[in-house]
Amino acid sequence: MSNPYREIFRAPGAKSFSAAGFIARLPWVMATLGIVTMLSQTHGGYWLAGAVAATFAFANSLIAPQISRLVDRYGQSRVLPPATALTVVALAGLMLATRLGAPAWTLFLFAMLAGFMPSMGALVRARWTEIYRDTPKLHTAFAFESVIDEVIYMAGPVISIGLSVALFPEAGPLAATLFLAVGTLLFVLQKATEPPVHAQGRSAGTSVIRLGSVRIIVLTLIAIGAIFGTAEVTAVAFAEQQSLKAAASLVLASYAAGSLIVGLVFGTLKLRMPLARQLVLAIGLAALTTLPLLVIGSLPVLAGVLFLAGAAVSPTLIISMGLIERVVPAAKLTEGVTWAMTGVGIGMALGSSLSGWVIDQFGAASGFWVSIAAGVMALATVLLGYRHVEEQARECAMQPAVA
Repeated sequence: MSNPYREIFRAPGAKSFSAAGFIARLPWVMATLGIVTMLSQTHGGYWLAGAVAATFAFANSLIAPQISRLVDRYGQSRVLPPATALTVVALAGLMLATRLGAPAWTLFLFAMLAGFMPSMGALVRARWTEIYRDTPKLHTAFAFESVIDEVIYMAGPVISIGLSVALFPEAGPLAATLFLAVGTLLFVLQKATEPPVHAQGRSAGTSVIRLGSVRIIVLTLIAIGAIFGTAEVTAVAFAEQQSLKAAASLVLASYAAGSLIVGLVFGTLKLRMPLARQLVLAIGLAALTTLPLLVIGSLPVLAGVLFLAGAAVSPTLIISMGLIERVVPAAKLTEGVTWAMTGVGIGMALGSSLSGWVIDQFGAASGFWVSIAAGVMALATVLLGYRHVEEQARECAMQPAVA
């Protein structure tokens, strides 16, 4: 029996752009967690650390789709270098401001400017779509990228938190900055697989966020992202309460491991169930798995619960990307995927900021209440918008592909 993952890499250049994209995507997770770890060490408390990290994530969630719109219109190799250069300078400024004890407003300023970081996950998926559009291999490619996302969520915390705790507070963000610069350069050099610029047509000035189905998917992913963001900040705070702060990276890695394993299996399946219905089931599972977080008493138990909770992560992202590819015009795919991914980022920003405040007020374990509330909101959103998303996906599937 052939390996579907091996098959997708038979395309020329696939291994090269995927590897470069992996390096360039590490910084997103590393930067967010690195900021939390760096500032919690240098300033004490989690409100400031969570708020600055949330500023970065929220700014990126708003700016990255605009960068992706430029990519759709002018190409990856023209847009990525200046956007990456600005991000590198901003991250360097954030680290320097932390080292010098600059006023808090400077931290928020540099965090906001660092939000110009490109959505590398969307750019990689755009290349896969150009190669395998309208074929079963695209589902496998999206599944592979979701698994890579989870590998990044496993490796990113270990590297970022580990470096900041073991060496010096700024070590995690510094490593993220270097990965971003090197990874993006290698990615841009892969010219052969860069998607061509499609004709924008009459909708050139219209953002895909105006599509009702896209808004529903993004709102759902915002709530799902809040679960992720809460888990990150609360796990770090919970580990510190147990005097094992460095172990937080391993706890978060278990969350990603659960998602990775399920994602690998899900990517090999060829389900006949409509994508909209699959999304409802995945979100329902995600909401259900937040409930055990209320009875956590130790780090090993937390790691086990998060491992099980990760089972809903990859399917949710894979299905969401499949729906986006189905309902968004080909000429605006990068922007559409970016909105979906940054919807998660917005949720993470809200979740980390709110849970940071809850933790400072009521203790580490209380932060998981934010996860439960976010799970309920995600399920309510997808249920209310289910029929609209299903109908639009069906209509688009009946239409011929156009640029």
